Order: sequence, then structure tokens, then C-alpha cells
Amino acid sequence: MKQLRSIVLSIVMLTIAGIVAIPFYYIVVNTLKTQPEISASPLGLPSGLDFSNYSEVFATLPIWQSFLNTLYVGVVSITLMLLIGSMAAYGMLIGQGLLTRLIGVMCLIAFLVPGQTTLIPLYRMLSGMYLVDTLEGLVVLYMAGSIFCYFLIIGYMRTLPIELFESARIDGAGAFRIYWSIVLPLIRPILVTVGVFQAMWVWNDFITPNVFINSPDKQTLVLQVYSAVGQFSTDWPAFMTLSVIVLAPLVVFFIAAQRHIVSGLVTGSVKG
Repeated sequence: MKQLRSIVLSIVMLTIAGIVAIPFYYIVVNTLKTQPEISASPLGLPSGLDFSNYSEVFATLPIWQSFLNTLYVGVVSITLMLLIGSMAAYGMLIGQGLLTRLIGVMCLIAFLVPGQTTLIPLYRMLSGMYLVDTLEGLVVLYMAGSIFCYFLIIGYMRTLPIELFESARIDGAGAFRIYWSIVLPLIRPILVTVGVFQAMWVWNDFITPNVFINSPDKQTLVLQVYSAVGQFSTDWPAFMTLSVIVLAPLVVFFIAAQRHIVSGLVTGSVKG
């Protein structure tokens, strides 16, 4: 009975995995076709390995510049998000009193507000700071993701033995010294997990750079996908090719980091 259940579960999971993989197969296969071939047989295999779509995309669009822009925004914003989120979580963990609770409620409210509803006031605010159409402006906007980091990190921190902090305080260590020397090394698994989640968000985000970036030399990689969409038609081979170029680094990054994602979440869910 147990073996039958395992076989049925495997069949169900393989079926679901196959359904999920169909869009990815569709995109990858059509990058090797011309426009007429896509129209004639969108799900069929290509007649040959034709990489002309890739060479054309790299020749006509600033792919490498957009890649560097995305990498810069991602590295800087994720670093700041992890620092702010972890410091906020540590401060809330050791804080006491009504003020700490009020700040926690405010963080929860901020987390529940949809980002799309704040685009207009954010644009006016960044315009007043002369950060519209700058990569630094994107970094400032993505720092709002510190709220998400805070909630995951504080849940992990609550599993840490509070005696470590008290012993360090008795030995004369200040709050920042405890945070830097004790807390950060202990929460490294959840930092990696949150960093992976935020990296996927920043890399795939379209609406924020589309609203706040105008200059072609400052566009992120995901904005280049939209360059294949015209007013009256869409260059589907270029669209598919650009989608693969955007997805490929993220897929490799996720596969390499998935072990850390699981370990960080599992470790944080077990007390002690």
C-alpha cells in the first residue's frame, strides 16, 4: 500500500512538473525559429539549431549594459535590504515597551500596503530628490523590501538563545557589537534565504524600472524584453529570445542557491 501511494504521488508530481515546464519549453524552442515557423508550429521542434535570433538581439540591443545595470541595482539594494531588515529585527527583538509594539504594528501595516498604490507619491518624492531616471533611485525604492526581510529574519532570530546576548552584554559588549559579532554569523542561513527571494524579485521586477527609468542606457534587463513589442505588432522571436536571456541567469542562480533556501527556512522553523 505504501509503495502504491509512492508511485501515485510520483506520477502526480511528474504530471504537474510537466505542465509547469510547458511554458519554459515553448519559450526556449521558439528562440530557435523564425516568425513564420512560430506561426506554423509554435509547439513543434525547430527544423535546426539556428541561433541567429540571439546574435541579432545582442547586436541590436544594449544587453550587456542592461545586465550590468541590473547587477548593480540588485547587489546594492539586496545588501541594504538585508542590513536594514536584520538590524530592525534585532532592535525589535531586544526592545521592550509600548513604542516597540507600535513600531511592529506600523511595519505590519507597511507590509500590507500594495506597492502599486504608492507609485504616484513615490514618483513625486523621488522627483524632488532628483533620483528619477537614476539607478540609485531604483535602489532607494527597492529598499522598501526591507520590510519583507524584517519579518522573515525576526522569526528566525526568535529561535536563537537569548542567553548569548545577555552574556555578551554582561561582558561589556554594546548593542552594535552584539549584532555584528554574534547575531549576524548566527542568522547567516536566513540571510541567504531572504537574499535569494529578494534577488528574484529585483531581477524580475518590471513595473518599478518601467515607471522610474527613461534613459535607454539606464534600463534594466527585464525592460529590454518590452523592446520587442511594437505599437501594432510583436517580434515574437526576439521577444522569446530576450525572455530566455533574462531568465537564464536567474534559473542558474536559483538552482545553485536552492539548498540554502531550504536549510534557512527549515532551521528557522525549529526551536533550538
